[in-house]
Parts: sequence; C-alpha cells; structure tokens
Amino acid sequence: MKKLFSNPDELAAFLGFLSLRLWLALRAFMTGIEKFAGGVSGQAPVLIDGTPNTYGLTAEQTTKVYGWAHYHGVPEALYNQFEAEPLIPGFLLKAYDLAIGPLLILLGLTLLLGIATRISLFAMALLYTSLTFGLILLKQDAGIAWMGVHIALIALALFQSRHNRFELLRNW
Repeated sequence: MKKLFSNPDELAAFLGFLSLRLWLALRAFMTGIEKFAGGVSGQAPVLIDGTPNTYGLTAEQTTKVYGWAHYHGVPEALYNQFEAEPLIPGFLLKAYDLAIGPLLILLGLTLLLGIATRISLFAMALLYTSLTFGLILLKQDAGIAWMGVHIALIALALFQSRHNRFELLRNW
C-alpha cells in the first residue's frame, strides 16, 4: 500500500492547498447564504439590570433571519447604479441578480466537498471576474482590489491543485 505522504514537504503542500480550498469554499458558500439574509423588526422590552422593566418601555429590535423572501443577489444600491449603466442590459442584470446567490452556494459546496475541484475553482474565478467587471463600471477601486486578491488565491489554488488528496472526479 502506497503511503499517502512520502515526505513532510508533500504533507505541507497538501495542507497548504487544503487551507486555500477550505477558505475559498467557505467564502463563496457563506457569501451566497448571506444573499438570503434579512431583518425582522419588532418591539422588545427595555431591560433594567438584566430584567424587563415594569414601566412598559420598549425598544426597536431587529433580528437577522434567512429566507427566500429576503433574497437580494445584487444589493439594492448597486442594482440601481447598474441599471443606469449602458453596458449592462436590464435582462442580464435581472438574470445575474437571480443567479449570483445560488451560484456562490453551489460553487462553495462543490469546492468544499472536492467535486471537480479544478472546474469548481475555474468557475469561481469566472464568477469573481464578472463581479470585478461590475465594480470597474462603478469605479469601486477598493472592491476591484479585493476581487483581485480572490482571483490570485484561486490561481494559487489551481496551481497547487496537484497536491489535492481528497476529491471526487480527480481529473476535473
């Protein structure tokens, strides 16, 4: 039986790749999940020394919840700016808005589970490149740089993918 790691350098390379893979997967997955986040407001009693007050005082309280009703693929403020951009047709913006959350979740899961890792990484790079395109149109330099860091991490993960030991569809 062949040893999984024949020397410490192979183990280090695998752990380095696994770290990248996990970070990129969780980043995409949780970003997609957050597209379904919203807030529910209500009144809560004001606490005095940790107990509800006896005066009937209440304060506005917002609770974070997740659900289809709260889905926003592209944040509303950005969506409105994109609507004014002549390089983005309205029907494409609408389709992108609907697809971005589920795509992030799907790519995050495939990468986390090691399903066609190289294809998942490349698809993630394409998705982040599309996000960069939008940020370029809006002249959001900080966001463009942030997306550049993501692309660099994906490129590094693709380069190091030969050290992947736990994946499904290894040749992909």
